[in-house]
Parts: sequence; C-alpha cells; structure tokens
Amino acid sequence: MMHGKPNAQPNRSLIDGIATLQALATSPEPIGNRELARRLGFDPTRVNRLLKTLAYLGIARQTANRKYTSGPGMHVLAAQSLFASGLMHNALPALEGLRKFDLTVALGVLWHDTVSYLFHAPPGLELSRGLGRIGLLPATSSGIGMTLLAQAGPAQIDELYAGRDIPSFPGGINELNDKLEEIRQRTYARVVVGADDRHTVAVGVGRPAFAAVALSGWIPEEATPRIVIALQEAAEHIGQS
Repeated sequence: MMHGKPNAQPNRSLIDGIATLQALATSPEPIGNRELARRLGFDPTRVNRLLKTLAYLGIARQTANRKYTSGPGMHVLAAQSLFASGLMHNALPALEGLRKFDLTVALGVLWHDTVSYLFHAPPGLELSRGLGRIGLLPATSSGIGMTLLAQAGPAQIDELYAGRDIPSFPGGINELNDKLEEIRQRTYARVVVGADDRHTVAVGVGRPAFAAVALSGWIPEEATPRIVIALQEAAEHIGQS
C-alpha cells in the first residue's frame, strides 16, 4: 500500500506503534526491546513503552526470557480482518481454478516496498498449505509487487526509493520507473524470476488495485495472453469482496 502526502498532520505515536507491531510480527523469533529499537531506529525507552502497551492489549506477548513475540491479539486481528473483508473467502475458489495451468499460484498485497504473500502454492501443493507460507519479499523482485507499485506515480516511487539500492534494478530509479510505465501501459506485469527463464505474470485485484494475483513458472511469451485473461477473471472474482 502506498499513499501520497497526508491531508492532515499524521499521528506520530500511532505510526510508531504500527511500525513496532509490524517489526514484531515479521520477526522469525522472539526479540528483545533493544534489538527491536535498533532495527527501527527508535529510542529504546520509547519502544519499551510501545511493547508494554501492545502486551497489555494482548497483541504482543512477553516470553520467559523477557523478549517479545506475537500475542493472541495479533492473530485475532489477522483472522478478523480476513473474515470481515471476505478476501480469502472469495479468493480460494479462484486460486484453485488457476492451478489448472500447473504453475505457481500466488496472491499478495503491498506494504511500503515489500510484498506479503497471502497465498503461494507451487504445483502439487495442497491448497490449504498455500496460506501464509512466505513472508515479506522486496516488491521490486516480485511480479505482484511490480503490479502494485505501478499503481503509484513516478514521484511516489522516487520518494520511496530515494538514495537506496533497488533489488533487481541495478540501473536504479530510472530503470525501475521505465519498467513500471511499461506495466501501466500493458495493465499487467510480466517479469523474470530466477535465472532459468522463469517468469511471473500478475494482474491487480480491485480498482484501484489493493492486491494482485499471479502465475509463475515457465511461461512462453505466446502463452501470456491466455494467462492474462485467466488472471483477470480470477481478479474480478476475488475483487468482489
């Protein structure tokens, strides 16, 4: 998800609290206050207060060695949001239908410069095992990420990646913006993944897109139109949530 400049002064405490929550949610193991503060670039005293507040709410949980990890409240929020939006309820039948192509099927959302995969299933994997099996990945290394980054204008992309190396784009911001403009013109993304001529083809879900659905694997150029039509049909069904 990308946003332009806010119309009103944003609440700094809320922003810092959500940043702390996200860092905690994406840590593969319990993490201490000082290490979390280092990762976020925050004052340790402030992070300590935020963590204690999250623990009070049940969203975080303190372990026996005084580190922090996700609490039951975080899982409740995740489950409630997916249920209330109807996203996965609508998505699963559409994602199942895409498996006829014998390619990896994926559904993901954008968070700043990363993609979170809600569903990712290579051929042969049970449908239920495709849920939440991959964490955050750089958006510029993902067909889903590139599709969703293309929703933003060049100025927003410049601000997001200013002064940084960009994964998969050694030519920097100009190379990235050229590729994103190509995706805008096509209305879908076709990007190389891996070193063995595999591709991901992805289309946005919703208008404007709030998620993207993709097929990945060996996809000859001449097969792209049929893949795009199937993805667009799936995206239309998923977007009914």
